[in-house]
Amino acid sequence: MGKKQIHAVTGAYGYTGKYIARKLLENGYPVRTLTSSVHRENPFGGRVEAVRFEFEDETLLAGSLEGVAVLYNTYWVRFNHRLFTHADAVRNTIKLFRAAEKAGVEHVVHLSITNPSEDSPFEYFRGKAILEKALSGLAVSSTILRPAVIFGEEDILINNIAWMIRHLPVLGVFGDGEYRLQPVFVDDLADLAVRSAINREVGVIDAVGPETFTYRGLIEKLAEIMGVNRRIVSVSPTLGFVAAKIIGWLVRDVILTREEIGALMTDLLHTKSPPAGQTKLTDWAADHRHSLGRHYASELRRRVNRSIAY
Repeated sequence: MGKKQIHAVTGAYGYTGKYIARKLLENGYPVRTLTSSVHRENPFGGRVEAVRFEFEDETLLAGSLEGVAVLYNTYWVRFNHRLFTHADAVRNTIKLFRAAEKAGVEHVVHLSITNPSEDSPFEYFRGKAILEKALSGLAVSSTILRPAVIFGEEDILINNIAWMIRHLPVLGVFGDGEYRLQPVFVDDLADLAVRSAINREVGVIDAVGPETFTYRGLIEKLAEIMGVNRRIVSVSPTLGFVAAKIIGWLVRDVILTREEIGALMTDLLHTKSPPAGQTKLTDWAADHRHSLGRHYASELRRRVNRSIAY
């Protein structure tokens, strides 16, 4: 591993970053987190050093990475909002990559998305492609992990699908619902990230789980596991977006965006790669069937309130 031993994780008080940090601590590595939420509840006590992101000062940003062997980047935003945008996230991440190179970081593990493309009609996927290209142009070795949907106890998407199954009398799917997705367990993803860093694996890995679902099939399977009988109907993407918007107003959150519907329906959350994770969503959901979807998980609340735990 060389003389440097510190592993830096962006967002270790959040979702994916927390699992990566936990794996690193279990393996005996000192961990530093770069975060915008230095006052968020710390699940690690004094074992993780917290440093605020300094995107407006690249010298300070590079200084926060001094002595770091590996940087794990989970930083991103799910949708555009008045407080944060994809464009901001792209600019800030490029600054982070440059800072890592300046600080002499030896390896970067970067979380991307399945099927990114600079030609994509969806800003999320374009932004991820731009970042992959920027990272590949640095004098730093890197592993790029491309998950589709990540599930786990702090997850939003799978939990909120389950929440709607529990609370709505009818579930709508966009179009025929036959587009696919390959959920990966957050702990499997964290294990893959840490192993990739320790082994200095260079390249791109589709970080997908062992099960492939159609969107309709996913809803049917979750309903079956939870013991809930719900009618599932096909709706147009426009009507589905309006319904999601109304529910979003009620829960004061962004349920789903037009881009997310479009990406889902064009099969961008599916690959032909072999599974990189071993944990089945169906097994995990069965183990959590009594708690899954009991409470709504708000993306905006997590983004705006920087002190509450995930």
